[in-house]
Amino acid sequence: MQDVPVYNANPTVFAPSKPSKSSLLSAHSLWWDEELDVKAESEDEEIKPDEIFDLIRSITDPEHPLTLEQLAVVSSPQVAVSGNFVNVEFTPTVPHCGMSAIIGLSIRVRLLRSLPNRFKVDVRVKPGSHNSENSVNKQLNDKERVAAALENDSLIDVVEKCLSTAGRRGQTP
Repeated sequence: MQDVPVYNANPTVFAPSKPSKSSLLSAHSLWWDEELDVKAESEDEEIKPDEIFDLIRSITDPEHPLTLEQLAVVSSPQVAVSGNFVNVEFTPTVPHCGMSAIIGLSIRVRLLRSLPNRFKVDVRVKPGSHNSENSVNKQLNDKERVAAALENDSLIDVVEKCLSTAGRRGQTP
């Protein structure tokens, strides 16, 4: 991805795990199907953490042509689901990563586009893994800040590039 500063020129790359066989979410693309949304809302079908992980694992890092899973930025144990609350914790590759807000925004956008409206999504930097942890967390979980970020065309272009691979769900191209 061009025009993005590189904060970690030589990241450690990890092998992706096998994709899980998700139930309700497996049939969906990047955008939620309204017909299925109505069905899911009425049935309140439970969504498992592995299904959430499958939605975000193949998001591309803004600095490298690697997925967040390959860089160990996200992993299955970092996802928790409790009723209608989804909590995702991610780990930047370096403590001074300037792309943490973009990564978190990409995760948030992917989940907002993919989950039924009944879910509240919380995206946070893993405690102690980033120099500006509190600031990044505040940006990612403030509706007004997220809305303002999504009105910035340059920022949206970077997020869309990150999300262009999200549908792979752990599978190689």
